[in-house]
Amino acid sequence: MSGSAAGDTKGKVAVLGAGSWGTAFSIVMADAGNDVCIWARRDELAHAIGEGHENADYLPGIELPRTITATTDAEQALAGADVVVLAVPSQSLRDNLPTFLPYVGSDAVFVSLMKGVELGTQKRMSEVIAEVGDVPTDRIAVVSGPNLAREIARREPAASVVACADEAVATTLQQRMHSPAFRPYTSVDVLGCEFGGAYKNVVALCVGMAVGLGFGDNTTASLITRGLAETARLAMRLGANPLTLMGLAGLGDLVATCSSPLSRNRTFGEKLGQGQTVEQIYASTRQVAEGAKSCSSLRALAHEVGVEVPIVDAVDEVVQGRLTTAGLMEAFINRDTKAELS
Repeated sequence: MSGSAAGDTKGKVAVLGAGSWGTAFSIVMADAGNDVCIWARRDELAHAIGEGHENADYLPGIELPRTITATTDAEQALAGADVVVLAVPSQSLRDNLPTFLPYVGSDAVFVSLMKGVELGTQKRMSEVIAEVGDVPTDRIAVVSGPNLAREIARREPAASVVACADEAVATTLQQRMHSPAFRPYTSVDVLGCEFGGAYKNVVALCVGMAVGLGFGDNTTASLITRGLAETARLAMRLGANPLTLMGLAGLGDLVATCSSPLSRNRTFGEKLGQGQTVEQIYASTRQVAEGAKSCSSLRALAHEVGVEVPIVDAVDEVVQGRLTTAGLMEAFINRDTKAELS
């Protein structure tokens, strides 16, 4: 993996996953001077991206750069790629990754865009990549920050964090993805970045429920703030740098996801607050709300290490159908009072 002089092609990037975030990140990488090939599951979607230069299923109305191609052939997508971007749903990674591995170059770096914790194992996505692919940590990076896909695709100015255990690899990736509208910062705190990204989805579900119930800014601000405190408690217990949770991959991502109607997790929560069931919401959209999948994993992990997580507990109860959204809000208010910083 290498950088290049301005104006030169930096290298080939394979993006595995043709959803909204995978496609938006492909635009970032193309704008930064990389050749990009997107792997899609469906022939018609790959054709629309490669020939029509639009992903009408997920980002309608956004014209894609001509340097982005697409295919359903994993071998073709990965041939010659020194950066492999994983943008599949987090809960499908373990099943999907083995189909890609035979075609990944021995020195290629994996970049995870996924924001979830695996059901059953409570593993972060970088841990699943390392385990399934037998990949060393210095070849695994994560990207996390306030990066709503449609705004990124429209090239609205945004910043993010690229984290890798090897700072030199993070710096090289930073150069590879620094585009006119996208400013990446580096970090070595992979754990903190991943937990910030996974946890904010659950908090956004909760904020969405409050909005769906008709509550206003005081309620949502309270949930966002307590959600950040909860995220930091768990992440720090597991070894994260607390400053990571105050930065783009923590507070920044949390604010964007909880505040924007473009957020699929907030929208999912709003629909729950309005009375729809989880099954009805799943049936009405092809978009994945990672928070609805990861809340039980985060809950199990927190209980394993003895960290109190009332927001995750309550959201999981709602998703499992054991608690109403109105009951969730009442439960928060009626919890035993305590000092804020305890």
